Amino acid sequence: MTARKDISGLITQMTLDQKISLLAGKNFWETQEIPELGIPSLKLSDGPNGARGAAFSGGTTAACFPASISLAATFDLELAYKVGKALAEETLTKGANVLLGPTVCPHRHPLGGRNFESFSEDPLLTGRLASQYICGLQDQGVGATIKHFAVNEQETKRFTMDANVSEKALREIYLKPFEIAIKEAKPWALMTSYNSINGKHADANDVLLQKILREEWGWRGLCMSDWGGTNSTAESLNAGLALEMPGTGRYYSQRAIQGALASGKLSEEVIDQRVTEVLNLISVTGKFEHPEIIAECAVVNPEHSRLIREAGAQGIVLLKNQDGILPLHPKSIKKIAVLGLAKQCLAHGGGSASVNAHYKITPYDALEKTLGTATKLLYAEGAHMHRTLPVLAENLADLQGTAGLTLTKYSLDNPEKVDAVSTVQTSRYMSLGQAPSSKVIIEGTFTTKETGHHQLELSSIGVATLCINGELIMSAHGGTADPVAFLQGNSEGQRCFFDFKQGESCAIKIELKPEANKSGLLLLNGAMGVSLGMMEQSMAERDLLTPAVEAAKDAETAIIFVGNTTAWESEGRDMKTMNLPADGSQDRLIDAVADVNPNTIVVVSTGVPIAMPWLSKVKAVVQTWFPGQEAGNAIVDVLTGMVNPSGRLPVTFPRRLEDTPAYENFPGNMDTLQVDYAEGSFIGYRHYDHHPVTVLFPFGYGLSYTTFEHSNAHLACGTDAVYSGSASEFIASIDVKNTGDSSGSEVLQVFVTPPASLTNSRTQRKLVGFAKLHLEAGEAGSASIAFTRNEFSEWDEGSSRWTVPGGEHVVEIAISASKADVKASFKILTDREDLTSKL
Repeated sequence: MTARKDISGLITQMTLDQKISLLAGKNFWETQEIPELGIPSLKLSDGPNGARGAAFSGGTTAACFPASISLAATFDLELAYKVGKALAEETLTKGANVLLGPTVCPHRHPLGGRNFESFSEDPLLTGRLASQYICGLQDQGVGATIKHFAVNEQETKRFTMDANVSEKALREIYLKPFEIAIKEAKPWALMTSYNSINGKHADANDVLLQKILREEWGWRGLCMSDWGGTNSTAESLNAGLALEMPGTGRYYSQRAIQGALASGKLSEEVIDQRVTEVLNLISVTGKFEHPEIIAECAVVNPEHSRLIREAGAQGIVLLKNQDGILPLHPKSIKKIAVLGLAKQCLAHGGGSASVNAHYKITPYDALEKTLGTATKLLYAEGAHMHRTLPVLAENLADLQGTAGLTLTKYSLDNPEKVDAVSTVQTSRYMSLGQAPSSKVIIEGTFTTKETGHHQLELSSIGVATLCINGELIMSAHGGTADPVAFLQGNSEGQRCFFDFKQGESCAIKIELKPEANKSGLLLLNGAMGVSLGMMEQSMAERDLLTPAVEAAKDAETAIIFVGNTTAWESEGRDMKTMNLPADGSQDRLIDAVADVNPNTIVVVSTGVPIAMPWLSKVKAVVQTWFPGQEAGNAIVDVLTGMVNPSGRLPVTFPRRLEDTPAYENFPGNMDTLQVDYAEGSFIGYRHYDHHPVTVLFPFGYGLSYTTFEHSNAHLACGTDAVYSGSASEFIASIDVKNTGDSSGSEVLQVFVTPPASLTNSRTQRKLVGFAKLHLEAGEAGSASIAFTRNEFSEWDEGSSRWTVPGGEHVVEIAISASKADVKASFKILTDREDLTSKL
């Protein structure tokens, strides 16, 4: 990273107080400025699949791009660069110059709530795609923030968990995507994780932030905390954490840092180095030349919309296509039952990756537009999907009789003194970022639309009680495993039933008091929040399945759209099961429809593998991930054959949760707050290679509407490619011909398997390269994939270095990680200076 400003000269002009002020944020999204020295503020924005802007929800609309796992399924480096470039342009429309992405933590377990936000179980695929994404961003002058460094593979207790991981697994799996992207793309910023690694918090981990990141990898960018993720002053600054976010500083306040300096735990030399890193980021993003932060604006860029549609479609994976039921042939289909989540756009997962999209195209709308009036669509919802109950927002009256509820805040110093009174429009309140209160009361009346035994849900940050007509109904203490889930409106709380009568007004009173923050996130100290939800008895008891089955009976083809909404797959929580939500409702829908319609197609929108107990009963399965705001169009493009599916699985789909390598060690021990990475580096296909019968669909798998023929596999290299230390380049090549009647793309993957050692017969096959080749019908071409010994080296814990074991290495050119798909096999003898190969 080359600074365009005389940073050292600028630092000499600064007082110590001014230097310290730059080490903590000005507010939630901006760094501190020093106007008298011409130092501007720098705005950051959440990503990684859209520049959201300052608001957590609502706010200025933004373009929603496909999730990173969807991008990974494309196996397309050029497309990743284009997405990064477009995201840079989007970031600038939000007045920001740094995007908080990409997320590159490997997928350790299929229940990881944030897996969708990262790329893959494979570190090389992740690192290579992230590199292009970063280059796309930074070539446009927008800084990338690679995250979360490191070993952040779960959401459960993520603020306080300690991940125990071996040096070998750390190097080969969990640091490797960071290493690849940092060396290839040189991101301008990096964000630490909340958790501890082997007993030391990530933000103060000098082994990670100094020894590895800076000394070994030579990185010179800015290291920032996750929001509220700073845990020390001197230790974090000495380790290399330059910027505490958000706010005006807790551990990096003037008082804390001055105290560390006075005690001798911190030197001004370290302060100068961290300030240099802050100023370098301000400089390289061009803020010294353009210091203003423009107002956020919503720019619907048609080129970005087309790219989102293209990228979403390219990431879709065709998992099953019995009897060639896909692509659809509308002229021969008069009626299609369109069921499940067809009228929802599952564009993204929940949490910081959420954006208020400019627009969202649902599959139903896209089908209706594409098929026209010639094909009748029979829609039915088919399954209950709610996780939390809808917040009360209608038929409310405050104490003055106007719409809403009365909110009264009481002074922190004097609990009997009223600080403020206002009217709120819903039964949800959050105080994050506001002055603390001793208590909050929300009250008024609620009038129900119908008589029934209605269900209520009370969730909170803090201690909350609900009274109806003066009677205590229920209370909630904290109510959520991760308060971030509450911030996002996905917090499950205490539930009960209450008998309401139509037209009868009931007095509602919610009292909320603060509670000691047990989450481990300092950012939430003093925060309070409460939400009251309700579902009418008639809504809860609606029979959604029967209309769906009747529609399926009446149609020639049934397409069932299933998946995880943001309530089920999100930052802030891990999933509890591989089965589709809720409580088996979507699985029952598929089973019931497949029983009455032999031409059933299942379209899955999740960011993780799912269990498929109904797989043998349906004709086709399409995995769409979260394709962004053009989701409906991207999905229908593939269903109708306008786009030939070329996505490949970036993760293995196991048959059962019990078959996963980390099954007994996820999410860890909640009493000791320890999670053991006992499976070592055997995650993903590295594990399933030794347990092939447990695989439903292998890594790299995906079908096409056309067929390919492979021939002339060949491996070329120099004779210096031996264990003596050379990193000579190998080139695996293969000829491919499209033997079908439609254009399509083939993804070639090269794996290297080392020889079994004397001490361990469990070898680790590794992806060392990949290529995507597009061919017209009847066209022939060739793919060449280059790699070096660096890609298949192993970490030796005894010598703490990368090594290549002597013996025979098998190189496979494959179209998935399944050994049955291997097209050629070669052997490299690394213990003497020659190379033998055989087809």
